Amino acid sequence: MEQMFDKFFDSVANLFGGGDSIPWCDRDVIHGCEKEVAEANKGDSDELKSESIMRLSWALVHSKQPEDVQRGIAMLEASLANTGSPLHQREKLYLLAVGYYRTAEYSNSRHLVEQCLEIAPDWRQALTLKKTVEDRIAKDGLIGIGITASAVGLIAAGIVAALVRR
Repeated sequence: MEQMFDKFFDSVANLFGGGDSIPWCDRDVIHGCEKEVAEANKGDSDELKSESIMRLSWALVHSKQPEDVQRGIAMLEASLANTGSPLHQREKLYLLAVGYYRTAEYSNSRHLVEQCLEIAPDWRQALTLKKTVEDRIAKDGLIGIGITASAVGLIAAGIVAALVRR
């Protein structure tokens, strides 16, 4: 019986907590990536600059700080037009999808991850993100329905109570 209650409370916690499998990144990693970008900008290698900017973008969209995520999204959007290879485009679209997921813009995230899957239909990372986004959209819908049902119930109870008092 106790296990049944534990499972129930875990499922409720996951419903409201939104536990996903997308990794987080801390400020120290972001600062290290920023230093790497600054060093790469001093050099002549465009490939090294591009790689260090991608690492910084990855770190930013995986940050717990909303301002970092927004910065990562802006960097990726700015660099997306200059992407030549489909592999690099896929990576940038995926990171943008992660950024939009982190900012709760789930429809944008789903659209971008679907673009990734057009480039690489079997890419497990993108398939996992798509499932995570769709699960989150469904959970938000359930929570919205629950809130609406509660509000309607309270209004109905208030009307019944008012009628009974008369």
